[in-house]
Amino acid sequence: MNTKIVAFFALFIMTISANAQIDRSQPPVAGPEPEISIDKPEEFTLKNGLKVLVVENHVLPRVSYSLRIDNSPIATGKKAGVESLIGSMLGNGTTTISKDAFNEEIDFLGASLNIGISGGFGSSLTKYSDRILELMADAVINPLLTEEEFDKEKTKLIESLKSDAKSADAIAGRVGSALAYGTKHPYGEFVTEETINNVSFGDAVAFYEKNFNPNNAYLVVIGDVEFKDVKKKIKKYFKDWTKSVDVSTTVPKPSPNVQYTQINFVNVPDATQSNISLTNNVNLKMNDPDYHAALITNNILGGGGEGYLFKNLREEHGYTYGAYSRLGTDRYGASRFNATAKVRNAVTDSAVVEAIKEINRIKTEPVDPQLLKDAKAKYVGNFVMALERPQTIASYALNIKLNDLPEDFYTTYLQKINDVTVEDIQRVANKYFKTDNLRIVVVGNGADVLDNLEKTGIPIMYFDEYANATEKPVFDVKLPEGVNAKSVMNKYIDAIGGKDKVEALSSILLKYEASAMGSTIISEEKRMDGKLLQTIFMNGNAMMTVLTTQEVVTMNKNPLPENMVADMKALGGLFTELNLLNSDNSKITSIEEVEGKDAYKVQVSGEVVSLAYFYDVETGLKVKEVQTTSMQGQTQSQEVVLKDYKDFEGVKFPTTREGSQMGQLIVYKLLEAKLNSGVTDADFK
Repeated sequence: MNTKIVAFFALFIMTISANAQIDRSQPPVAGPEPEISIDKPEEFTLKNGLKVLVVENHVLPRVSYSLRIDNSPIATGKKAGVESLIGSMLGNGTTTISKDAFNEEIDFLGASLNIGISGGFGSSLTKYSDRILELMADAVINPLLTEEEFDKEKTKLIESLKSDAKSADAIAGRVGSALAYGTKHPYGEFVTEETINNVSFGDAVAFYEKNFNPNNAYLVVIGDVEFKDVKKKIKKYFKDWTKSVDVSTTVPKPSPNVQYTQINFVNVPDATQSNISLTNNVNLKMNDPDYHAALITNNILGGGGEGYLFKNLREEHGYTYGAYSRLGTDRYGASRFNATAKVRNAVTDSAVVEAIKEINRIKTEPVDPQLLKDAKAKYVGNFVMALERPQTIASYALNIKLNDLPEDFYTTYLQKINDVTVEDIQRVANKYFKTDNLRIVVVGNGADVLDNLEKTGIPIMYFDEYANATEKPVFDVKLPEGVNAKSVMNKYIDAIGGKDKVEALSSILLKYEASAMGSTIISEEKRMDGKLLQTIFMNGNAMMTVLTTQEVVTMNKNPLPENMVADMKALGGLFTELNLLNSDNSKITSIEEVEGKDAYKVQVSGEVVSLAYFYDVETGLKVKEVQTTSMQGQTQSQEVVLKDYKDFEGVKFPTTREGSQMGQLIVYKLLEAKLNSGVTDADFK
C-alpha cells in the first residue's frame, strides 16, 4: 500500500548516483597562494541601538541585508518552544500588508526575505533593494501576529514532535544535548508536547516584545549600494523600532564531562540501526590561539571522506555509510566535540571500539605530513569559495564584532591555517578529544545490541528518550505457555478464515482509495504465490510500481539493491505470514497496546527492511504494521493501523488502513477485493 511503498521509494532514490571516474596520472600544478582581501565595512548606529555595517560591492547589481538579534542564549523551561512558535509567525505579513500580499510581492520582485526570532535575511536586485529594505523593516517592527496563526503553528509543531517520537535521530540529538549540557541549560533543554501546550498566544507575543528588539541587533548590508544613500534609508525605515529593556543574561556553565568513559544507552525497540555519538564538552572560542589548529585537527579525524573515522568505519569495515566529527566553538564557553555514525545493529559494539581507536590514534601518532598538507588545501579551497557568497562576508564582518577578533582575522586566515604543524595536531587532539572522559551515546535496539556492547567492558548507563536515568530494559517477554511468533501467526490465519480457505486461494486483488493533498490516491495490490505487485495511482496516473518475486524486486522496473531484495522477498505471496511461518526470522518482542487493546508485537529483522506486525491478543487479527527502511545512513518508518475487517468469500481483509504521511493522517478505504480472479501471471512480468 501507499504508506509502505513510499518508505522504500524515498530511501531508495538516495542510492542512485552517477560517478564519473577520471584518470589523473599526474596531479595538477598548484597555483599561487590566493590573496584574501575582505572589505572593511563602514559603520553607524541608530539612536535605538541598531548597529549597521555596510560593505559596498558594485560588481553585481544585487544587495543583501542580514539582520542578527544577538541576545545571549536563554532557557525557556516549562515553555520551551515559545521561540519556535513566535519565530514561525514572523515574516508572514505585517499589520499593514496581509500574509498573501506580502509573500506575493516578494515573489513578484524575484527577491527573498526571511524573518525568524534570531533575525532575518533579504536580498534582491539593486532596483528593488529599497522596497525589500522597507518590507524587512515593516516585518520586523509591525509583524502580523494573530491567535489564529499561532494556533496553526502550534498544531504543526505538535504534529512534528509526534512524527519524530520514534525517530532514533531525533532521540539521539535530544538526549545527547540534554546529557552534555544539562536540561536547564539553553543548549540542553528540549521541546515537548507538554511544554508547547504551556505556551499561550500572549506568551509568544510577550517573548517577541522582550527579545526581538534593536538593543543587541546588527544589520549588515552588502552589495551595490552607496553608503550615504543606504544610511539615509535605514534611518527612515528602522527609526520607529523601539528600544526595549536589556535582555542580556549570564549563560550557565554546561554539565561537567563525565568522570570516566561510559556508554549512555537509549532503547528504541524498532531501530534497525544504532545512532552513535562519542562526545565531550569543550571550551573553544574563535579568538583562541588553538582555533585554526583545531579546525584542521577535526578535519583530519572526521571532516569528510578522507578522515580517519570515515576510512575506518566505512571503507575498511563497511559498518556505515558515513562517519564524521565536529569540534564546535562557542563564545559563551559551551560547545562539544562530537564524533557520530549510524551503523548496523550487528556491528554497534565494533563501531564504538573502532571510533575510540581512531580518536586515540590522532592523539598518539603523528599525522602523516602529506595528509596534513591535503587537509590544509581542502580547507583553503572551501574558504576561498565561500568568499563568493555575500552571506559569508556578512558573517565574517559580524564574527569580528561579536567574537572579539582582530581586524585582520580573515585576511590572515589562510596563513594561520598553513602554519599548523604536525605537533599542533597532536597537541590539540590531546587537549580537546577526551578519550578518558567520553560520553558515548548509543540509541538503538537493545535486544539486538546490548549483549555485545556489554562485552566491550565500557560501563553502560541507561536513559529514556527524554534523558531520564532508567533501569536496564528487560527483553524477555512473559508470554502465556505455548505462545510464540509462529503460534500468533497461525492464530491470525485462523482468524481471517482458516488454513483451508487461505491455501485454497490462487490470487488476491485489493484496491484501497484515499484523498490527500487535493488528490485521489489508489493503492492496488495483486498477489499470487510468491509474487506481489503494488501500484500507487494518483488521479488515475500510475506513480509508483513495486514488483516482488522470489527472483527479483524492482521499483518502476529498476532493480533494488541486493541486500534490500533479500529483506523484501518475505512480502511476496498471498500473505506475508505464510512466508514467515516457513522461516525462523521472527520473534515476539513485546506486548503493546494498539487502539486500546493488547497486541503481540512480532519483529522481523532485516539488514535494510525490518517489519513489526501487531496481532490482537484476543481476536488474533493483525491490527498494525510498522515497516522500517534504513539506507545511506537514513532511517524511515511507516506505520499503518488496520481496522474494520470484513469477510470476502470466507476470507477477512481490513477495510480501513490508516497511516501518517508527512504529518497528515491518510485514511484508505477498501474499494474492491477479488479472490481467484483479476490477477494473472502476466501481471508479474
